Amino acid sequence: MKPFKHIALSGNIGSGKTTLVEKLSKHYGWTPLYESVDHNPYLKDFYMDMPRWAFHLQIYFLNSRFNQVRQIGDSNKVIIQDRTIYEDAYIFAANLHKSGNINDRDYQSYLDIFHSMVHFVQPPDLLIYLKADIPKLVQQIQKRNRDYEFNIRLEYLRTLNEHYEAWISNYQHGKLLTIDVNTLDFVENIEDFSLIVGKIDLELNSLFG
Repeated sequence: MKPFKHIALSGNIGSGKTTLVEKLSKHYGWTPLYESVDHNPYLKDFYMDMPRWAFHLQIYFLNSRFNQVRQIGDSNKVIIQDRTIYEDAYIFAANLHKSGNINDRDYQSYLDIFHSMVHFVQPPDLLIYLKADIPKLVQQIQKRNRDYEFNIRLEYLRTLNEHYEAWISNYQHGKLLTIDVNTLDFVENIEDFSLIVGKIDLELNSLFG
């Protein structure tokens, strides 16, 4: 098998990315890189008042993700990443701009920073997209019971899903594996987790074998 070092998981809020990153890192012996959520100083304020805090939140995530990219580049280990820098720009910032929560001036400033950064970004060797419909997302969000996520609106999740589908359908940065998780429970059901591992093994072997 040829060497690879960067696997990334993408998907909407509540799709199960963080949990699957943890399980896959243990299964394969990969090093996990998680999204900065618990220590994010803007997230709770953002869900209470999106127009006021959207730009601050996206700049925080963008900087955090770029630092992760640098960490991946400097590492000799295989790293599995919870969400990519592309999603910050093409999904979340784009959605906030379209919905009017980030104005034109701030959005252009954000894009200028993103495009400056992305020149130094090496895409993941394999991107795994967790496809989940709204009922599944809501079920997962309710299950993890984060108080600030109670303010997430269904319309917000729906428009994020639309941006994800558009982005994934045009993804050309590298190898892509889409996994429909609507009927899967890879936490409680070992067969479901084994199914996912089997799909990943096939992709790794075909791409790097």
